[in-house]
Amino acid sequence: MISFLKKTILQSLLLIIVTVSNSYSEDANFSNEAYEWLKSYVNINTVNPPGNEIKAVNFFKNIFEKEGIEYKIYKSSKNRANILAEIKGGTKPSIMLLQHMDTVDANKKFWITNPFKATEKLGYLYGRGTLDMKGTGISHLATFVRLNRQKEKLNRNIIFLATADEETGGRMGLGWLINNHPNIFKNVGFVLTEGGSGRIINQKLVFEIEVTQKVPVWLKLTSFGNPGHASSPQVSSSITKLIDALNYLKENPFPPRVISSVEDYFYGLSDIVDTSDSKNFRNIKKVVSKKDFINKLQKKSPFHHSLTRDTCSITRLGGSNKINVVPAEAWAEIDCRILPDKNADDFIKEIKEILSKFDIKVEKILAFNSSKSSIDTKLYKTIHATLKKDYPAAYILPRVTTGFTDSHYIRPLGIQSYGFNPVILDLQELKGIHGNNERISIKAFKKSVIDQYNIIKNFVY
Repeated sequence: MISFLKKTILQSLLLIIVTVSNSYSEDANFSNEAYEWLKSYVNINTVNPPGNEIKAVNFFKNIFEKEGIEYKIYKSSKNRANILAEIKGGTKPSIMLLQHMDTVDANKKFWITNPFKATEKLGYLYGRGTLDMKGTGISHLATFVRLNRQKEKLNRNIIFLATADEETGGRMGLGWLINNHPNIFKNVGFVLTEGGSGRIINQKLVFEIEVTQKVPVWLKLTSFGNPGHASSPQVSSSITKLIDALNYLKENPFPPRVISSVEDYFYGLSDIVDTSDSKNFRNIKKVVSKKDFINKLQKKSPFHHSLTRDTCSITRLGGSNKINVVPAEAWAEIDCRILPDKNADDFIKEIKEILSKFDIKVEKILAFNSSKSSIDTKLYKTIHATLKKDYPAAYILPRVTTGFTDSHYIRPLGIQSYGFNPVILDLQELKGIHGNNERISIKAFKKSVIDQYNIIKNFVY
């Protein structure tokens, strides 16, 4: 009897060991395959403008055909396209894995590698889009393909959607799809896209899940004046009017204020940051009105500072096409981001009033309205629980982000949208987003692919 029990226990242990070993092997093969896809994807130049996302669509198309996955391609214009695939499941509201295929441009002069060629260097993969957001996109693809291969019954449909044009507002991508193919989103209850990740703060692991964001308001400012020869300066010109207006915006920042979601975010950070910052973060609503604090915060962390007020960054300027000509017209473009408690139209009206004394014409280039996702949902709780199981010591926070993502199209539809990829990034990597030498840790990417799969698996099984 004892011998039989020993044999049974030994067989059970061997079965567990083989199962675990097979699982690790499957994870390794899975993440390695995803990494090879990422290198190929980064090598596809989808700088927007012009985008040319059709090249990326063909990349996904070839993989789907190889895997026997049905797909649909939606062309919004010549060389601009979006691709959708779906795995059928149960009747619960669908989850959509949403990514954009376009990237911002990169100046080769300031990179240590060719930004448009995936390059391995000292444990990192360099290339435009490795973080924003081709890395996340491949993580979505890998999860989608793996679940399809397993052929297990899901409790809901999973939709893979890769879109064009996010970097310039999404009007040829997700915005176009919502306007022209609204049925795509009919039974979608949840979206997972970019906006949050893991990072190390003060030697502590923190995962931030984006639930709302500042609202972009892009404006063109135009001034007019008498043209003339630069050798005879006039009292006022289009250029001087514009400079005075821009300088006023620079020297008179919008008053700080703390909305509830930002207050919650800072409160969560107060247990993580340095002791010198902890008390202030815990009482952010009180200390934000102190000029000394707000100035120090901007120098130390422009990101955290920008969560405490509406902001405008001067990004583009234009005037004369000759050095010795005073132009009749000068212009600037400013990128304003407003806290989500304010309406974009009200903000534009405020800007017009501020700049009226400078005789400046204000035109809207782009503006959206705000919305927020709840943390009291099945998807948010699944993300939280899965991370806590794999990283028990980690801090997990709902995040307000200063950038905008395609979630601004999704949330007004009544769909819960979260910006999150479980990749753990260092500060230097984060600086590469829209900057020089964009890169991702190869080891961290492969681990994130497995973590992403576990989150989605736990949600759909």
